[in-house]
Amino acid sequence: MRIGLSIFLIAVGAILRFALETSVEGINLGMTGVILMVVGAIGLVVSMVLWSSASPSRRTATAGADVVRQTETVSTREPEIV
Repeated sequence: MRIGLSIFLIAVGAILRFALETSVEGINLGMTGVILMVVGAIGLVVSMVLWSSASPSRRTATAGADVVRQTETVSTREPEIV
């Protein structure tokens, strides 16, 4: 779930919970709003955690380490005699 969808769910849930005065037979709109807000909040937290773990600074450090290891491996090989 993306951040935008999470915020949308929180907003729709808040509207259902706090702004609507109507009632629908068989559906509790207030509880539906609370459920949407909770799901949106969980999705927002998960999105933020995954977004921070995939930050460019971590990817750059890992890629740089891989390049150094590959360079060291290539430079220590003996030349082949044909």
